[in-house]
Amino acid sequence: MDLIARLRAGLPEEVLLTDPDVTGSYARDTANFCDAGTPAVVVLPRTVEQVQHVMRTATALRVPVVPQGARTGVSGAANAVDGCIVLSLVKMDRILEIDPVDRVAVVEPGVVNAVLSRAVNEHGLFYPPDPSSWEMCTIGGNIGTAAGGLCCVKYGVTAEYVLGLEVVLADGRLIRTGRRTAKGVAGYDLTRLFVGSEGSLGVVVRATLALKPEPPQQLAMVAEFGSVTAAGEAVCRIMAEGHTPSLLELMDRTSVRAVNALAQMGLPETTEVLLLAAFDTPDPAADLAAVGALCEAAGATEVVPAENAAESELLLQARRLAFPALEKVKPAMLIDDVCVPRSQLAAMLEGAAAVAEEHGLTIGVCAHAGDGNTHPLVCFDPADPDEERRAREAFDAIMALGLRLGGTITGEHGVGVLKKDWLARELGPDGVELHRRIKQVFDPLGILNPGKLF
Repeated sequence: MDLIARLRAGLPEEVLLTDPDVTGSYARDTANFCDAGTPAVVVLPRTVEQVQHVMRTATALRVPVVPQGARTGVSGAANAVDGCIVLSLVKMDRILEIDPVDRVAVVEPGVVNAVLSRAVNEHGLFYPPDPSSWEMCTIGGNIGTAAGGLCCVKYGVTAEYVLGLEVVLADGRLIRTGRRTAKGVAGYDLTRLFVGSEGSLGVVVRATLALKPEPPQQLAMVAEFGSVTAAGEAVCRIMAEGHTPSLLELMDRTSVRAVNALAQMGLPETTEVLLLAAFDTPDPAADLAAVGALCEAAGATEVVPAENAAESELLLQARRLAFPALEKVKPAMLIDDVCVPRSQLAAMLEGAAAVAEEHGLTIGVCAHAGDGNTHPLVCFDPADPDEERRAREAFDAIMALGLRLGGTITGEHGVGVLKKDWLARELGPDGVELHRRIKQVFDPLGILNPGKLF
């Protein structure tokens, strides 16, 4: 019995997609420079049992399986390989439970981040991780890539909110990891192992997520700087003084100009760096005043606090528009995701600017400044072979710079195909070998998302 026939034996017809014109649309995520194969079939399961049937079939026939969420990733982690089963979890999109007492939500992997956030808000609760693609990306994808977001400086990343998981292993077994209690240290932390594993160890089919009480409405401010050094100094002073902003974001001049061109937002184009800060404390105006004074002491040329929530949201919208705005500069864009110690933030930005000049490219930088997580965005035209070559070289130069500054090649976007050679450099041979041995325990046949990570 062939692959399609075996799958049909345990699945309703409507969850199977076999038309090549349709299955081809599931072949890749949004990353450039990442190869993608041709899937044999796409399966959109609705139940855990259907996922188990897919994995049992794949194991029996030694067929690779590529788990997918909404395919908003930028590293090629969701890209198909030739002859694989693409296992798209987007139809498993139920919020199963919201518990205000235990402060947890139990969800299926296809739940969209923004949908969950709004649902828990109705209970006076808050799910903090908020990737820029939060209106589209799924919780399962967030877990697979260990996604971050704008408010990580205060509230942390996805890994800190995943209490427990239900995971279908490569052979179809269902395991449960973690807990729903506030505390728990029984056994190895397998839950954390799955977070960020990019579908290479198992298929997440249910997640228990920690929630927080909904904070007060945040209030924001913007500070303008005439140099990267001054902006970096301001970030260091803010953190050293013990402030806990709900958001501390940075945009360089290139990003500001791109946002203005896209949305006519009237942001100041003469400044070198804009720093956005927000607080959701009981007295955010006082906190903003204190941070504004630190910015001025570090060399800010102007500090403008928002007067209300609407003005604050406008400032944050400008930051969220940085990615789509820079996408308009050239036909294609490589999104770097290098995280460095906060003390090295200015050096990272200066280095990215030097790389842009050396390679004759437009590279805009926006950053989760409070985390040291920078996103240098390399704009290029893939129809120009020389420019494409320079873009690849610039991308690599920025990652090398990040490692030299004591950082990491990815703070929140994952490794996938795009950065697996760089992961090997960061981990070293012994680290890579340990990763491979761990994968073999969970996936001895190597059928889960092969070719990703390492």
